[in-house]
Amino acid sequence: MKRKATAVWKGSGKEGNGVLSTQSTVLNKTQYSFNSRFAEGVGTNPEELVAAAHAGCFAMKLSFVLGEAGFKPDELNVDCTITLDPAAGAISQSQLVLTAKVPGITPEKFQACADDAKKNCPISKLLNTNITLEAQLG
Repeated sequence: MKRKATAVWKGSGKEGNGVLSTQSTVLNKTQYSFNSRFAEGVGTNPEELVAAAHAGCFAMKLSFVLGEAGFKPDELNVDCTITLDPAAGAISQSQLVLTAKVPGITPEKFQACADDAKKNCPISKLLNTNITLEAQLG
């Protein structure tokens, strides 16, 4: 399976701007720029997209892990915060915060499933950074 996205950038790094488009057209010439990445400008940025990808991937993987353990989640709510260290030119952390409603599961089993999903979701495997997880049943 392959998925595709396209970036078109025009101009210098600081004054220029670009657009991102995805194969599914969910992003269709979506604006990004220096200001949307390093300040509070209008548009998206690569780190925001990585955060969305990591949150979504982790939630889906956890749903599969829970299912394999005999549990069906009512809801998995995942926030992901990506930290970019501009001086190092690297993402220094991906922080996952999970609140879940999973009927019948013990806190210990829930934590084990969450840890499994954190370790084994494809985006976690892709990222070369510190990944943290705060998980709670709600």
